[in-house]
Amino acid sequence: MTDSAKIRGKVVVITGGARGIGLATATALQALGAKIAIGDIDEVTVKESGAARDFEFYGKLDVTDHTSFEAFLDEVERSVGPVDVLINNAGIMPTGRLVDEPDQITRRILDINVYGVILGSKLGLARMLPRGAGHIINIASLAGETHIPGLATYNASKHAVLGFTDTLREEYRESGVRFSSVLPTLTKTELGSGVSTPKVLRPAEPEEIADAIADLIASPRSKVRVTTVAGLISQVVGLLPEAVGDGIARALGASDAFLGDVDTEQRRAYEERVRGA
Repeated sequence: MTDSAKIRGKVVVITGGARGIGLATATALQALGAKIAIGDIDEVTVKESGAARDFEFYGKLDVTDHTSFEAFLDEVERSVGPVDVLINNAGIMPTGRLVDEPDQITRRILDINVYGVILGSKLGLARMLPRGAGHIINIASLAGETHIPGLATYNASKHAVLGFTDTLREEYRESGVRFSSVLPTLTKTELGSGVSTPKVLRPAEPEEIADAIADLIASPRSKVRVTTVAGLISQVVGLLPEAVGDGIARALGASDAFLGDVDTEQRRAYEERVRGA
């Protein structure tokens, strides 16, 4: 049970907050008494989501644009208060073989998933350091601890997020600012639509990720993996000899989950949206 007293009154900014994990997290934290600001590149949906839940602030945010991000944080601090927690959640996951991935999609994945996290962390840190307090939470993925065919660039982006966040944690270890990574398994959001779940694993509900983030804010630590079972498998496989670990992953169906077993029709709307089609 999350200690709501440690969350009540905190100003929490969530990128990619219009839907999915971002919106579920905003909703959960609001219920625990946090003041919520969500931003998203999808201006129509973020305003609909924010207004429907009466969040303190909501608006368009392009995490790949310095001016957009800084202006968003400026407005949050003017209208809501100093940012206590910044959750860099915005991310995209186009699937397919690398050779078929257009250069603009490769750049788009890296711009949003990596540069957006770096930029957000930099801007958040600049505001938190003078106060000697704050918490930056970067949404990575269990894909950041492994390698999954069909997700080469996405995997690379999440490995980058983990390495980046761990480095900041040490670089600013005496600053009062905390840094954490969240590593979800495949989650039941639009991002995971049409993708088959590897054997013995189940997809997480976005509310499970939200609850884990709430616990992380109340009791900060460097990493949290969701689900517990998927996280344990990821860690154990990572310790095994390469051939054994890869063999287990193939036996679980990881080799086909994002390639041959994808329901392209079910996934079409998401792929078209994140690819800018």
